[in-house]
Amino acid sequence: MDKKIKTKIFFLSLAIFITGLVIGTIFDRSLIIEKSINFPLLSNQVLEKNFNQPLDSEIFWQTWNLAKTKFVDQPVSDKDLFYGALSGIIAALKDPHSIFLTPEFNQKFKEEMSGTFEGIGIEIGIKNNHLTVIAPLPDTPAEKAGLRSGDVIDKIDNVSTANMSLEEAVRKIRGKKGTVVTLSIQRKDWTERKEFKITRAKIEIKTVTWQIKPEQIVYLKISQFNDKTYNDFLTTTKQILIKNPKAIILDLRNNPGGYLDSAVEIASFWLGDKLITYSKNNNDKIKEYRGGNQPVFSHLKTVILVNSGTASGAEIIAGAFQDYKKATLIGEKTFGKGSIQELVPLPDGSAVKITTAYWYTPNGRKINNEGINPDIEVKMTDEDYNQNKDPQLDKAMEMLSKELN
Repeated sequence: MDKKIKTKIFFLSLAIFITGLVIGTIFDRSLIIEKSINFPLLSNQVLEKNFNQPLDSEIFWQTWNLAKTKFVDQPVSDKDLFYGALSGIIAALKDPHSIFLTPEFNQKFKEEMSGTFEGIGIEIGIKNNHLTVIAPLPDTPAEKAGLRSGDVIDKIDNVSTANMSLEEAVRKIRGKKGTVVTLSIQRKDWTERKEFKITRAKIEIKTVTWQIKPEQIVYLKISQFNDKTYNDFLTTTKQILIKNPKAIILDLRNNPGGYLDSAVEIASFWLGDKLITYSKNNNDKIKEYRGGNQPVFSHLKTVILVNSGTASGAEIIAGAFQDYKKATLIGEKTFGKGSIQELVPLPDGSAVKITTAYWYTPNGRKINNEGINPDIEVKMTDEDYNQNKDPQLDKAMEMLSKELN
């Protein structure tokens, strides 16, 4: 992919990584726009035509002045009002994955995608109108505290999350290491919510880990697709091939996504230059995504582990492998984050992340709100978590052992 063209596209779903929380997602680095964009200015005549009634732009300034003069807690910041107005424009789209990022939030977002940040280590999103944990990141305070994919966050430090934006939730959950945040959590099958007091920490994510299991079966886990993932995967691939493996278990559970190009290129180690995914925008314009690596793992029997925390780029890989019958999917239905967000930088350092298209599997299955169903469903129970059991991994090992013997 040409890294010189500038325009960032995300998968997200949005998800937002908290630990700082990063807005969940996936960049197609070949499409990153950092240049200024000239948009035609709307005239009152155009707006009035769309409104089907006369429009007085002075209403905006009257509202502004009311906030400046009538609100009880003064003074009111002009900067806050200005960015609040811009946030309101994007919020009017009623899309949880489209948001306005202030210069400060946009800068933190860029920093966190490097793979190191401070917080508790979860990705959150809006699902069924509730603030929901998409995935706790591995070996982070969130995971150690017991948070799980699908947990609904009802309150943050005793403040209700009803109608709370993702950006506001991120601001409340993130913070300096050593400080504590209290999350009120509702989990499926629980009769009442529980409180989790979690101490924030510096988060450094090792996104690619692996080990050799019995019968030369490789267990390979990818926890997300950040700046370092692809290069780490290249190093890991060389180490794996030296071991002459007979099969691979690719663990994408609780992988919330990340950079699109990284996910596509990694998939091509199995699928070569085959179509990995394609997108379709509001004009039905289709764009295809193919990897460029030699399919050095294509001859190996492969199982992919998935769950409700498998989202975005991880779902794209799972869906492509399933369409081509390149792997058996074991676990639980994935999250269903299949929309593209384009990050458009603005001159003052702020940015707009706006949904521009949807992702599809090679066979045309829409991922957004649908998710990917596993070929073999295996659930993880509370007892499994509490006793450190992994029936999904056990099932994968059992299946591959039978096929290899």
